[in-house]
Amino acid sequence: MRTEYSGSMIDPVSSPENPIAFFEEWFDQALQICEDETNFMMLATANKKGEPHLRTVLLKEFDASGFTFFTNYESEKGKDIKENPSASLLFHWQPLFRQVRINGAVEKINRVDSAAYFVSRPFESRISAIVSPQSSVISSRAELEAEVKILSEKYRSTPPPCPSFWGGYKVIPHQIEFWQGRPDRLHDRVLYVKKDAKWQRVRLAP
Repeated sequence: MRTEYSGSMIDPVSSPENPIAFFEEWFDQALQICEDETNFMMLATANKKGEPHLRTVLLKEFDASGFTFFTNYESEKGKDIKENPSASLLFHWQPLFRQVRINGAVEKINRVDSAAYFVSRPFESRISAIVSPQSSVISSRAELEAEVKILSEKYRSTPPPCPSFWGGYKVIPHQIEFWQGRPDRLHDRVLYVKKDAKWQRVRLAP
């Protein structure tokens, strides 16, 4: 299979000085085309041995300080981040022939913000987050479903609290690369690197 890319040119000279502003511009355009898939992002982590792990998570918010997602702190990704607090993110918006790659340090967000987001989730999702020992071996699905039933009854009249093992992480970027598919595989790549609290941008070969 082979797809001919037909994206418009991007250039470090004319691109925004701040990569977060550039990301927001692309994200808003992707929302018009990709809709619910716009905030899908690949998250790559590695443990202390350097063994990589990759999965898809959902971007929940972003601003000048970084990119936030939520998960179980005791999951595989949580254990990786504890041992090696850095990560890579990848957004792939195929209809626009675009990718954004982000490298940065990872930090937990504060408990107040984690709890506030937890409360905003559907009831069933909150129960699932409490019940699931994410990434751990379990005996059967029936075991999970039985626990869901018990907790659903327990918290039917009282909202379930945000568990201590669940919350948000923020990826604080020091590199952001914008990739635009172009005809004849002569793609455009603009890399932003943060140095001394300022962003510098350069063109990379395709």
